[in-house]
Amino acid sequence: MFERPDGGERAILVHLDFPDEAQREGLAEFRELVRAAGAEPVTVITGSRRVPDPKYFVGKGKAEEIQQVIKAEGNIEVVLFNHALTPAQERNLERLFGCRVLDRTTLILDIFAQRARSHEGKLQVELAQLRHMSTRLVRGWTHLERQKGGIGLRGPGETQLETDRRLLAERIKHLKRRLEKVRHQREQGRRSRRRAEVATVSLVGYTNAGKSSLFNRLTCSEVYAADQLFATLDPTLRQLELGNGCSVVLADTVGFIRHLPHDLVAAFRSTLQESRDAQLLLHVIDANDPERHEKTAQVNLVLKEIGAERVPQIEVYNKIDLLDNVTPSLERDECGRVRRVWLSAVSGEGMGLLRKAITETLFADRIQMRLRLLPKEGKLRALLHEWGAVIEERVDSSGSWLVLIQVDERQRGLLKMQDGFENVEIV
Repeated sequence: MFERPDGGERAILVHLDFPDEAQREGLAEFRELVRAAGAEPVTVITGSRRVPDPKYFVGKGKAEEIQQVIKAEGNIEVVLFNHALTPAQERNLERLFGCRVLDRTTLILDIFAQRARSHEGKLQVELAQLRHMSTRLVRGWTHLERQKGGIGLRGPGETQLETDRRLLAERIKHLKRRLEKVRHQREQGRRSRRRAEVATVSLVGYTNAGKSSLFNRLTCSEVYAADQLFATLDPTLRQLELGNGCSVVLADTVGFIRHLPHDLVAAFRSTLQESRDAQLLLHVIDANDPERHEKTAQVNLVLKEIGAERVPQIEVYNKIDLLDNVTPSLERDECGRVRRVWLSAVSGEGMGLLRKAITETLFADRIQMRLRLLPKEGKLRALLHEWGAVIEERVDSSGSWLVLIQVDERQRGLLKMQDGFENVEIV
């Protein structure tokens, strides 16, 4: 295997055009991925094929062309392909080029490894990398095929390749056990929010659409946000006050990308569950992106893969500050439900419309009631606070609580079933 330097690797980029949409990738996005990984692009080699070549992916002639460029440039450390390669293709290309060859999937995994900050994020990325690596041990050199020898070690035994596979499998099992513990902790948090009747709103969208910037603007947080792919990996939860006693938990999640590696989807499934279990999805879309429709479709495909396709969704068209003659607005469907919100997370334009859209979607059936609770009705008062239904509260001269609450129809029905509620005065 080739040793990986600390950074700033000189790289040759390879991009092919295919007639099949399922195999087509964007060159501009590939450049952004390479920049995010910290490589130094020396040149870009492009071409076109009807189908990938089984041995070299690019075909023998194009592979020899790349080989000549490597020799001419000198000191090329890695060749990056904007496509998924098979282990055999990677091995054949590395033998021909004499340097490392990485495909699109490995490149994305490398970016995730650099960006993960939390304990859970690091575990998830390592698991995804090991799953991907387990299919590529065949890329190793001949030492992986030799049996261990020496005094006391001669005779039948497992080859080095078998040892590596066994150690890899054991590490994967260990990571799965640790991630299962983290998953249980997250599930406890979700159960607590469900018991407290707190709705969760999850930000989803293509990477670099501006989710973290919008999250910071809404919650006055300082989550890391930058104009680069996968700037944020680790999920962040914050309470969002909407006014009139309404509040939700806002979740910022990892961005999606075209052909997101399946190993990553599997590893981040517990994190993406925040989106699946949310009561509302805010699908953040870069309004200035000419490929926004295709990227919107890609996000919806991933949402379907994780089982979140039926969660109510509002499309949030972000970055209108980069467009001419576009103002903040709110669009509805034929049934009068909020469908889209146009805004700018950078300038803050349209934030009020988004808050209104969230409130209307989640709390449209809520009604306000003013109650007088006697000192003996403390249990009922505690229940209202547990629901987060109390907007304001004060104590009158008789020692009773005067509370203004906001509840939905279901909570109103539960209140009527509480012992002693029939004696509560509604003022």
